[in-house]
Amino acid sequence: MSLRYLAMTLAASALLALPASAADLEKGKEINGTCAACHGEFGQGGKKGEYPRIAGQRAAYIADQLKSFRARTRVNIPMFPYTQERELPDEDIKDIAEYLASIELPTKMPTFTGNEDALTRLLMVEKVMIIPRAEGDIDNGKTVYQKNCVTCHAKTGLGRGKFPMLVGQYTAYLKRQIELYLKGDRPHDEEGTVGVLNGLKEKDVQDILAYLTTLQGPSE
Repeated sequence: MSLRYLAMTLAASALLALPASAADLEKGKEINGTCAACHGEFGQGGKKGEYPRIAGQRAAYIADQLKSFRARTRVNIPMFPYTQERELPDEDIKDIAEYLASIELPTKMPTFTGNEDALTRLLMVEKVMIIPRAEGDIDNGKTVYQKNCVTCHAKTGLGRGKFPMLVGQYTAYLKRQIELYLKGDRPHDEEGTVGVLNGLKEKDVQDILAYLTTLQGPSE
């Protein structure tokens, strides 16, 4: 082996060993200015789930879905133009995904000290994310969830890898996405158009939604 070849090999190995560049959270916050028009300044979503909560969502999931919108493998006409390469290149996707994932929304109303001005109090309240309890059999929902959903979404509902966090999400949004899965209008992650949800009874799905509303998130 020549010294030149050895040097090239070592250099290549060193490059591969370098950690991936860190996300620019400040840039992500700037990009979020566009997202905020629908998803809120703090990524809290709105209109009772017409726009989903994206704050605290898993970065890998957010990035994956943005790329799916771009490729139209997940069809969402309003999102399509915002995810084009010229508008949102891959580097920006990483930045906005990591920024949104870093946002922590409290699940309890704040305790005021009396020293806050009116604007500060308003912002403190706007950050609170409390999902109303949904109707259903919570015990059955827990049983069905733990049997069918934990592999991807974890026991706590916080998700794994590219599988999303479910806790703290609007029930109406989750229900709408489930309907899209069942109709085959939204691919079920890596399983194509058929997945676990297709084998569940309608009542069991509603009970899962009820159970999820008892889990408000890590800050409860």
